[in-house]
Amino acid sequence: MSRQQQQQSQGVVLTGYHSNAELLPKTGPCASSCPSAQDHEPNSHSRRTGHYAVQQSQNTHHGDRNGPSTAASCTKPTGPEPSSQPNPNAVACPRSQHSSSPKPGSSPRHSPISRSRARPPCQRCNSQDSLDELEMDDYWKEVENISRTGGESARGEGGGEGEVPEEEQQKTSEEGEQEEAWLTEAGLARLFDDSLAADQDQEEDSSVFLSTLTRTQAAAVERRVASLHQTLRRRNRQHVPDVRDIFRPPEKDDELSKLKGGSENGQKDVTSSETETELNVEVAFSEQALTYRDNHQRLKVNTGPSSPDDKLPNFKLLRDKTGQTRIGDLSPLDMKKVLRVVLVEMTALFDTAGIDLKAHKAIKLKTKESGLFGVPLATLLDQDQRRVSGTKVPFILQRLMSHIEEEGLDTEGLLRIPGAATRVKSLCQELESSFYDGMFPWQQLKQHDAASLLKMFIRELPHPLLTVEYLNAFIAVNKLPTKKQQLQALNLLVLLLPEANRDTLKAMVEFFQRVIDHQAKNKMTLNNVSVVMAPNIFMFKGFRSKVTEQQEFSMATSTANIVRLLIRYQNLLWTIPKFIVTQVRHQNMESQRKQNKERAVRKLLKKMTTEKTSEKAIPEEGSQGFIRVQAPQFSKVSMAVQLTEEIQAVDVLTRFLSQDCSVAVKKEELCLYEIGGNIKERCLDGETFMKDLFQLNPTAEWVIKVAQK
Repeated sequence: MSRQQQQQSQGVVLTGYHSNAELLPKTGPCASSCPSAQDHEPNSHSRRTGHYAVQQSQNTHHGDRNGPSTAASCTKPTGPEPSSQPNPNAVACPRSQHSSSPKPGSSPRHSPISRSRARPPCQRCNSQDSLDELEMDDYWKEVENISRTGGESARGEGGGEGEVPEEEQQKTSEEGEQEEAWLTEAGLARLFDDSLAADQDQEEDSSVFLSTLTRTQAAAVERRVASLHQTLRRRNRQHVPDVRDIFRPPEKDDELSKLKGGSENGQKDVTSSETETELNVEVAFSEQALTYRDNHQRLKVNTGPSSPDDKLPNFKLLRDKTGQTRIGDLSPLDMKKVLRVVLVEMTALFDTAGIDLKAHKAIKLKTKESGLFGVPLATLLDQDQRRVSGTKVPFILQRLMSHIEEEGLDTEGLLRIPGAATRVKSLCQELESSFYDGMFPWQQLKQHDAASLLKMFIRELPHPLLTVEYLNAFIAVNKLPTKKQQLQALNLLVLLLPEANRDTLKAMVEFFQRVIDHQAKNKMTLNNVSVVMAPNIFMFKGFRSKVTEQQEFSMATSTANIVRLLIRYQNLLWTIPKFIVTQVRHQNMESQRKQNKERAVRKLLKKMTTEKTSEKAIPEEGSQGFIRVQAPQFSKVSMAVQLTEEIQAVDVLTRFLSQDCSVAVKKEELCLYEIGGNIKERCLDGETFMKDLFQLNPTAEWVIKVAQK
């Protein structure tokens, strides 16, 4: 083997990114939030964004069997920076043929103006096997565009008018505060707050909730209570119940024992037969992770994506005959219970992997009360809902995305190539003053300028779209050992987002997918879009003042990978896993069981049975293989449906429409609801098998009505 071939076969180690972009002066903000900078034309090839300096790996005989690792492609080493002297073992891969000679310590934060030297050209690789060096070059170029356009203000300076300094937008919880906040959010404040001990309703609610937890979920609660107990004992504060008192051996309740026993047995059966790409949503994710951990104690985690766009695992849900439950299908009361279970389950999943999540607290900011940019999502939606009730995504974001699509999604470099900074600044001012009046000249808005405004809207939010509370958890998803667990964690985190954030994020990832669908023309693959959008989503105001350069480098591929997963698996992430719905059903059953023991409720039930004897017909029909479907909103108020093995919810809707010709709404606008029994209200998936669901909830009522979107 020749010496050249030996050098090519050896691995390389990334030692840092060195930016060649010139530092541009910043000017004042526009309308308290819009960026200001010198004009930056997107097609100017004279601007150099920098290069990565890499050196040959010293361990050439015992390297990774799969070749050089891509996970570290953005990680800055802790060792000293390489000197600016020529190194025969160093390799540079700039985006242009000329590059500056970096000083030690140079980075995207500090862009030195130094003498250029010729370097060999490096062409963009067409492979999408990973977030490679050149793709991450787009990430740092986007970071510099953000800095250049005022998205990152000077350190220590305040934001626009009415804002507090950036460093004060979040803070780390003090000792014990994090556990207290977690238990409170889970509805378990009674476990540490003696003032709630006398509240009978609170005690019963906590008791019901704890009785339905899985072993890993219960362990997560125990861990927080024990930690808080130790903290409060050090402070000599009030007594906290011992975890052994909270989690006493459960009484042998047949129904709950059947649920827990069935779940554990089901886990063993399903995990042995399911494939790598099948998602089991009947068993708690944390329980599956515990089984995985026990079987793969020595498995190493690869934090970087290692497969091309079209070779990411094609995950699919195991078929559930009782129907898939999407966000928005449940009543607000049941959804509140869902969020409690999801919080505990998400924590248990990370606990199982040994990942300690340090949550931050969002500080209430003095923000703008009107406008478009730099306005809280809740404020934006409030002013939009006064114009059109039921609005879930801010009008300005909807209009920017629709304008980009109207101009065509085939434009090369869409989302990646920025608009001219001074023009974007002017457009920002004009939108602020004329958007709601309908006087903004959309026909004159260039596509790249619209994309720049869209990205600006996201990063100018007073708090990050993924929220201060859960941003660290989103980033920590990359530490989970498998793509399946990462996807499961993202599913739980999406559910935990506030409704406004969740709906806005969904609209965005749907738009990004439409851009990716045109990648043959616009050259924006899944990786490209993820790399460009990651800094806009994760780099909230003041972000760079809170992390070290090494942390910023290591987070680059991590955040890009999270955006990648959010886009690719969006159809799975906005669903509620069956095991969560099952736990809610059992909470409802347990609550009903406790309530039925009270004398007042018994008397009320007796009175109801004597006055409403006609209702006995419904369970009688069910026992004979029929259900009664109600439709109070329409002229045909009820319909008997025979339960067969094949009949689905969509078949019920089709039969109803065929029998009532006066219905003016489309079938897509109608939904068959499951109401009562062990669930408050649930809009059924069209592929729900009615006989299987009836067996799960035999006392429910079945009602057809217009879907509540």
